[in-house]
Amino acid sequence: MSFANIHEHGLVRLACAAPRLKVADPAFNVAETVKLLRRADEGGASLCLFPELGISAYAIDDLLQQNALLDAVSAALARLVEESRSLRCVAVVGAPLRVEGRLFNCAVAIHRGRILAVVPKTYLPNYREFYERRQFASGERAGALYIDLCGQEVPFGTDLLLAASDIPDFIVHMEICEDVWTPIPPSSFGALAGATVLLNLSASNVTIGKSDWRHALCKAHSGRCIATYAYSAAGTGESTTDLAWDGQAMIYENGALLAEAERFAAEPELILADIDLERLAMDRIRQNTFGDSIDVHREKLAFRRIDFALEPDRESDLGLARAVERFPFVPSDDARLNELCFEAYNIQSHGLRKRLESTRIDKVVIGVSGGLDSTQALIVAAHTFDALGLPRENILAYTLPAFATSQGTKDNAWRLMRSLGVSAEEIDMTPACRQMLVDIGHPFAAGEPVYDITFENVQAGARTSVLFRLANRHNALVMGTGDLSELALGWCTYGVGDQMSHYNVNGSVPKTLIQHLIRWVAQSGRFGAEASAVMLDILATEISPELVPGDGDKPAQKTEDFVGPYALQDFNLFYTTRYGFRPSKIAFLAEHAWRDAAKGAWPPNMEEGKRVAYDLPVIKRWLGVFIRRFFETSQFKRSAMPNGPKVSSGGSLSPRGDWRAPSDASAAPWLADWARIPD
Repeated sequence: MSFANIHEHGLVRLACAAPRLKVADPAFNVAETVKLLRRADEGGASLCLFPELGISAYAIDDLLQQNALLDAVSAALARLVEESRSLRCVAVVGAPLRVEGRLFNCAVAIHRGRILAVVPKTYLPNYREFYERRQFASGERAGALYIDLCGQEVPFGTDLLLAASDIPDFIVHMEICEDVWTPIPPSSFGALAGATVLLNLSASNVTIGKSDWRHALCKAHSGRCIATYAYSAAGTGESTTDLAWDGQAMIYENGALLAEAERFAAEPELILADIDLERLAMDRIRQNTFGDSIDVHREKLAFRRIDFALEPDRESDLGLARAVERFPFVPSDDARLNELCFEAYNIQSHGLRKRLESTRIDKVVIGVSGGLDSTQALIVAAHTFDALGLPRENILAYTLPAFATSQGTKDNAWRLMRSLGVSAEEIDMTPACRQMLVDIGHPFAAGEPVYDITFENVQAGARTSVLFRLANRHNALVMGTGDLSELALGWCTYGVGDQMSHYNVNGSVPKTLIQHLIRWVAQSGRFGAEASAVMLDILATEISPELVPGDGDKPAQKTEDFVGPYALQDFNLFYTTRYGFRPSKIAFLAEHAWRDAAKGAWPPNMEEGKRVAYDLPVIKRWLGVFIRRFFETSQFKRSAMPNGPKVSSGGSLSPRGDWRAPSDASAAPWLADWARIPD
């Protein structure tokens, strides 16, 4: 298989169609169905879903009880079976079928000349504008297990799942319209029986506000079932004698909308989306209550599996028909980002508030560097103290310059502390650090320009040590400032260093999100114009630990030169911890997200200079750095990390929260998979 092919990475393409229909004209309708099925097949789709009773049309009332029409439906299905022989794509269409002297509203799955299964509708609405019980029998009352259709013996019933033998986890359940509007849709049991793809063939006439309710149903149901839920409703051409139709089609995956058709479209609509079967399967493993539900309802899960070989295209680059956010922790939509910032900011603040209340301590000590992390921690502290009715003077803020502190960052630290009205002091750490270097016999103490890890950590350790002693002296808590991205990469000094504190509000906030949180606070103006101005200046400052002397006021170190771009490393972190993806899949997704700066959405207010692209070799290089640092060299730091609130999904590395791992593990399996990524 090709690295660029979606099937290499646990994805499969799904299509939903809203074809043009003619009322009670199966020959016309199947011709239109074939056109869209061919388009779906050419677009790389493995399955295409069509609306309820799409072969006959839905709103034809007692015409459904005319043999001439039903014979025409059978002939149309026979034509569709023949047309499907040359196509890879599974067609799922709706048709009225006669079985054992009754008429059933059915979903018919067809693949390469074979009718895989026929599933009758379970719940028949007979209220308001619906009179389905006048024509149809419920699938629950069907006695036949097999029927003869188009000269084939075909499985029949509500207990059927389609399982692709050559695509892991591609298991399909079919239900029809009203089935999903009931308290316990049949697809609930289909999902518990293993189905990852839930299909709904719908007619569903449109009324004001109904579209939103359909969205709510599909979103919630896909989330509860940890599944894909595809929905296709009748549209152009259905009878408007008493009703109207909008052709709404949509594909949800575990609560997220992947694709939606234009409603009230004049032309037939076809939408495509790549669904992530591996992601769904891993989420089901991780969410143990899904398995508990299987145990509770096991007597209802005796489904028959219909196996078939999909034989998809495994060599071509089919592209990727799903949006992949460059910043998985940061929404690219302004309204969603605003809401996320509000929630994250308040989660951090409420965490600190509870810690202060429970310890009966009314002061905090914090080191302020003029960088991103300490800025975010300090404004969270200010908000928390305001909420508690405590004076901001109880926030004991210190700037702690040493050998490599630049004048610009120190000035910003002072401006920020003053603008927030906290207690601000400066302690020059140079003498203490120099003495430590003398005591341990470091070459720098003898005048040699040796700036090794010892030189750096002496400064980081001295700062943390003095903060803890200041906390002792003033009966205060030491606030941590290090963020999630640094913890993931081990970019923090262990023990007596920035890894440790009494409480760390930033511990589950990634670097890419912290920048937006600070900008959100600055733009709100809640701390005044001067505070907002300095926050924006801090956002424009190069990220640096400032532990090695530079040239003038320019830092000698750029953090991202050592650990990689935080944008890529936060991407790697999210898909590693939230979904457990292998490195090759992460690289595949990252390439689609990052290879073209001109395509795709960017978070609001992202500076033009930061809208960059990364090609696959760069992505691979920094992913290798991430694997080694995350899996092999830094877990011991996370195993002893201080308390702090979880902020986002996939965003906690606390051993008491989302991530538990040994400190002496090997990264060999991840590196072996990483080696498969093309150079």
